[in-house]
Amino acid sequence: MRLLVYLVACTLDGYIAGLDGSFDFFPLEGPHIADLITEFPEMIPGHLREPLSITAENQRFDTVLMGRATYEIGQGVGITSPYPHLRQILISSSTNSQPDPAVEVIADGAAARIRSLKAEPGKDIWLCGGGQLAASLVDEIDELILKVNPILLGSGIPLFAGPIGPRAVNLTGHKIYPHGFGLLRYGWRR
Repeated sequence: MRLLVYLVACTLDGYIAGLDGSFDFFPLEGPHIADLITEFPEMIPGHLREPLSITAENQRFDTVLMGRATYEIGQGVGITSPYPHLRQILISSSTNSQPDPAVEVIADGAAARIRSLKAEPGKDIWLCGGGQLAASLVDEIDELILKVNPILLGSGIPLFAGPIGPRAVNLTGHKIYPHGFGLLRYGWRR
């Protein structure tokens, strides 16, 4: 069975973006970047793969889930298929039409659709954002991988933007880099 993995960059105080949706404060260089690209080359959007010389095949994921705000980041600059190397699914009740033939839109029944995706053969499913979507799918998430950046933001869009109740997690792996970046892996205690 495939896993739904919430793999996301966040600040030390738990924000995935600023209140305005900005994320340009996350460093795009450092010793952790090469490791991330090696382990998760599929997380690099299609338009950046050639400039960054990324030719590796998908390692962990073959499907990506995005909420409307996450999807609109690319759409705002004319990119309607941000991850052409993955099966792309936009979960949004406010998107009335399919923005690109390569992007499936789910307006309602997301949890049931995720369960059916998990039952299909293939690689894992990447939930790349955002906080509201993660909160709405918290019961479907199997693994949480946090790219924790040594930055304090003070306010912004949280990892889970909605009530999820107290949830205990198990640390299943970690790597801390000398400059303070941490790659932390958690599984739910069920």
